[in-house]
Amino acid sequence: MSAFDWARLLLLGAIWGGSFFFARIAVFEVHPLTLVLFRVAIAAAALHLYLAVRGPSFRLALPVAGSLLLLGLINNVLPFSLIFAGQTQMGAGLASVLNATTPFWTIIVANAFTADEKVTWNKVAGVALGIAGVAVMVGPGIVASLGGPVWAKFAMVGASLSYAVALVFARRFKAIPPAVVATGQLTAATVIMIPLVLFWNGPTGLFEASAPVWAAIVALALISTAFAYILYFGLIGSAGATNASLVTLVVPVSAVLLGFVFLAERLEPFEVAGMLLIGLGLLTIDGRILRRR
Repeated sequence: MSAFDWARLLLLGAIWGGSFFFARIAVFEVHPLTLVLFRVAIAAAALHLYLAVRGPSFRLALPVAGSLLLLGLINNVLPFSLIFAGQTQMGAGLASVLNATTPFWTIIVANAFTADEKVTWNKVAGVALGIAGVAVMVGPGIVASLGGPVWAKFAMVGASLSYAVALVFARRFKAIPPAVVATGQLTAATVIMIPLVLFWNGPTGLFEASAPVWAAIVALALISTAFAYILYFGLIGSAGATNASLVTLVVPVSAVLLGFVFLAERLEPFEVAGMLLIGLGLLTIDGRILRRR
């Protein structure tokens, strides 16, 4: 990856790490599925407004509307729902480790269905180091997360696999501007989520939330979704699916560091060790230092 791609990856990881702050506030008053609906709907509306003012035209998405509907399903609706189901039965520590397996599944899917993203030793070794680093960062919390039903663990793995398939599938939109792809995906996800939320929760109390919670929801939608997905699809187009999937290794690092800086949370030695392992994994995947040596 280029230096610009690495900078974009780290920025995206920081943004999605920060999404935990907003979600932590919102879930106290809003059902998780309803939160997903608000997240994608507000983000889609904001991006439609952005395209109307700045362009390009959303008409570029119309010829691939069916593909964008599938992308919204496998990149938003399906993984969000699986993660929600899995986290009701397991701790956050194990969930974060299973989510960090996304690059591993992306390597497998990309190797099978692409001609230019084949398996290499440095990718496999780097991803293994990254997953190990996330596990070390979780520390004692992962032991407490090992219980619970097997189906919950398979749900989390299924979400990671769904993200991997979506990453490879999104390569077909290289010729379309990232803002248009992001708008189309989030619009499709909104269309799918509306009947799902109405069926699951009904319309009663749908908009009953306090002002701070609505502020968190709007921040989650505008920063961690609308802007983040523009970065995300641009990264897929320039760096490929496998490299873009590495953001799942950066997210837990940024979440911990943001908690340390802004919430005065204690930074444990095992968390620092995990970050170093993740950094070593990313350097191994990049390969430039090893090539120089």
